[in-house]
Amino acid sequence: MSTSFENTATNRGLITFTIGQDKIQPALDQTFNKVKKDLNVPGFRKGRIPRAIFNQRFGEEALYEDTLNAILPAAYDAAVAELGLDVVAQPKIDVKSMEKGADWTLTAEVVTKPEVKLGDYKNLEVSVDVDQEVTDAEIDQKVEAERNNLAELVLKDDAAEEGDTVVIDFVGSVDGVEFDGGKGDNFSLELGSGQFIPGFEEQLVGSKAGETLDVNVTFPEDYQSEDLAGKAAKFVTTVHEVKAKEVPELDDELAKDIDEEVETLEELKAKYRDELAADKKKAYDDAVEGAALELAVENAEIVELPEEMVDAEVHRAMNEFMNNMQRQGISPEMYYQLTGTTEEDLHKQYEVDAEKRTKTNLVIEAIAKAEDFEATEEEIEKEVTELAAEYNMPNEQVRNLLSADMLKHDIAMKKAVEAVTSTAKVK
Repeated sequence: MSTSFENTATNRGLITFTIGQDKIQPALDQTFNKVKKDLNVPGFRKGRIPRAIFNQRFGEEALYEDTLNAILPAAYDAAVAELGLDVVAQPKIDVKSMEKGADWTLTAEVVTKPEVKLGDYKNLEVSVDVDQEVTDAEIDQKVEAERNNLAELVLKDDAAEEGDTVVIDFVGSVDGVEFDGGKGDNFSLELGSGQFIPGFEEQLVGSKAGETLDVNVTFPEDYQSEDLAGKAAKFVTTVHEVKAKEVPELDDELAKDIDEEVETLEELKAKYRDELAADKKKAYDDAVEGAALELAVENAEIVELPEEMVDAEVHRAMNEFMNNMQRQGISPEMYYQLTGTTEEDLHKQYEVDAEKRTKTNLVIEAIAKAEDFEATEEEIEKEVTELAAEYNMPNEQVRNLLSADMLKHDIAMKKAVEAVTSTAKVK
């Protein structure tokens, strides 16, 4: 294989490479064997046409496109490896020559990883504003939240109050015309929860079971449906039931109902104190890590960040988010419907910090390279075991999903982050 590289701009260039006959001829044979199976040629049984007759009738060139598609990925990867390039985006391939009996010549316009000139990344002074003290009020708030989770809804004859749940039918209309999505039957609504548009729930305070009333509201100007945004609407609402929340007594029995591992309320509070302290310690550590990495990135110089890398980071983050949603049984279509958003909205959301995340990853990689961090077999095995436990899958499945190079890269990145954060000094 003959390869060459020409810089066309910063972090951009043109690869010229050839595919030799030693790769072309076996691939042509394989393509022919696939194609001939579906050929009906007079004088020959289906799939039995000889190669020479095929070339005579159709020309060997008829096999070139499928053959190139089959051998191009490996040939391109080999050219990139031979040139020692770090390509960060999909190449734009162009065929320069595909003459019969000669090597094929192709070009690939590529984007390469930008150079990172590291500044100081150890012993950095950072400031963080994370309170690590656990207060009694925070513990009581956590207990109260769990207590409310065990509350029961009990029918009441009195008028609905904020915090009560009403079971309602409603039909919405604008200028007397009903609109899509404005109707519901036997809907349970907690008053004060903010589930409905502003002004709706407040007008149900004071209502009783069996009443029908008009709820008049105005949709917000930034409402997700442009047809309804800013418009006045009326909801004819029938209240079927009013339910009050009854919470259990705050005692040792409640503590045991909340957590079967404790016997008393004091034990539960002590356990919550430890949990909150661990959460705050993690928040503090995360803040130190974030501040130290941010400063390390500020101290580094990245030579012209390619926009393709930023776009790739947006799509990577979106895919990761959607994969997490699907593990919870929520498809992309369901997510967009539930949130009233679109794929474009999600793309814009992840665009906000994509450049920052891309730069941070580049700097971490550069630190790992500068420190010559490598992963041991024991570290790889530990990483596989932890990932298998996190995603509830066998170790072997993790190894099949993640190559050894990917695992080594991730471990080296973690070591680089540790090198920055472990030496950071908090002011």
